[in-house]
Amino acid sequence: MSKISLIGVDQAREGNVFTFVTPLQTCGECRIKNVCFNLEAGKTYRITKVRDKVNPCFVYDQGKVSTIEVEEADETLNIRYGNRLQEGSTINVSGMKCDHLSCPEIETCNLIHKKDTMKVNVGKITEKIDCPKGYDMRRVSVKIL
Repeated sequence: MSKISLIGVDQAREGNVFTFVTPLQTCGECRIKNVCFNLEAGKTYRITKVRDKVNPCFVYDQGKVSTIEVEEADETLNIRYGNRLQEGSTINVSGMKCDHLSCPEIETCNLIHKKDTMKVNVGKITEKIDCPKGYDMRRVSVKIL
């Protein structure tokens, strides 16, 4: 099912995928803020249609937002491998709280911009991650429940 939202005109392209982080405090007085903020924080969405309607916005660089239709997109997370990690299973995941700051995977392992603990349905387990700390991590396609 599609939802309606708003996004900066420079990002409004069909097929673009983004993670909705959180409503901005500076938008409290905006008359159309409810359209922007009807998405769930931490979930990833794919733009399915860009509508013709453009609205003014003082947050985006170009000062305008496009009206878009979005659908939830599968997420890609790095999850520690174990007995419960099987394709088709439903599990709770939480960030690793890893402190290896130079690792290119740190955001995906620590679940930056995600909830502390999430219930997910495991899709495809695609690859093993080369972890500098030695953890047995796998890249996994999931649907957040």
